[in-house]
Amino acid sequence: MPPSLEWTEPGAFEVARNVYRIPLPMPSDSLHAVNVYVLYSDDGLVLIDGGWAVPEGRNALIKALAHLGASPHDIHRFLVTHVHRDHYTQAVAMRREFGAGVGLGHGERATLELMRQPDRSPLTNQIATLPELGAPELARRLGATQGERRDVTEWETPDEWLEEGPIPLFADRVLHAVSTPGHTAGHLVFHDLENRLLFAGDHVLPAITPSIGLEASLSGNPLGAFLNSLAVVRSRPDAMLLAAHGPVAPSAHARVDELIAHHDERLDEIHRLADSGAGSPGEIAQAMRWTRRGLRLTELAPFSGMMAVFETTAHLELLVAQGRLSMSMRDGVRHYR
Repeated sequence: MPPSLEWTEPGAFEVARNVYRIPLPMPSDSLHAVNVYVLYSDDGLVLIDGGWAVPEGRNALIKALAHLGASPHDIHRFLVTHVHRDHYTQAVAMRREFGAGVGLGHGERATLELMRQPDRSPLTNQIATLPELGAPELARRLGATQGERRDVTEWETPDEWLEEGPIPLFADRVLHAVSTPGHTAGHLVFHDLENRLLFAGDHVLPAITPSIGLEASLSGNPLGAFLNSLAVVRSRPDAMLLAAHGPVAPSAHARVDELIAHHDERLDEIHRLADSGAGSPGEIAQAMRWTRRGLRLTELAPFSGMMAVFETTAHLELLVAQGRLSMSMRDGVRHYR
């Protein structure tokens, strides 16, 4: 097994006192797995995130809980970091089957309402916006992949809309919900101050850079929000990084510093490309290299290409907000200079 995949091995792994990491499979997804964290007490279990509602994920979770001497009936509550399917949908399915409560950040309301529309693609707004970003062919290719009807029961509303602040769990454990918009508008991280643990969801990932603003309801300046959220996490006491994808890391602060440095480099690169005359987000994305393999935009699958164009746009919008670029419309296409 390559080292990069070791963290995806099935099981229940103790990461701190009465805290276990359970990686659940994500079939046909390049991330391979999502970490669900179990907070264990004699009064029952609280899970941070629920996984993706697929049979493989359900079976892996039940098997891992059995290893801890527990079952889904012992789950009292899911605290979900954000509304993406690999975090939210299995929590909803488990609630339906076993009765556990589900909590989700209030900032995810707009996206969840769109996801509950049965005849609407989750990427409707992205497909409609790509021509304006100078990528009409990519919009056509992506639209051709969006034909299947979705199961809207996966997107039922939570039992509670979570706000920022303390969340008492057991007599000896309190989590602090911290608003961290950027990856999605309503993303939360859960900080255990006493035990120096940060349940970071997709806000801070140990080995890859989180996507920005990947949600059904588009936001205006997701990179600005993301960087502000990184600053919030950096201002809090350091903690062990317990992320949704990847192994446990000793310092959330160290990884935050790396992510900020990465985006500073990307901002400078995109500023240079806009200054050289590549004006639309699609043109600038085409001039860049993507993934560790250094692929061109046209070499990416449609979904990955869409993410690349929107990541480029997020950087451009932040450069405009910083006063380093201006944006104008020409023939229905955004141009930055």
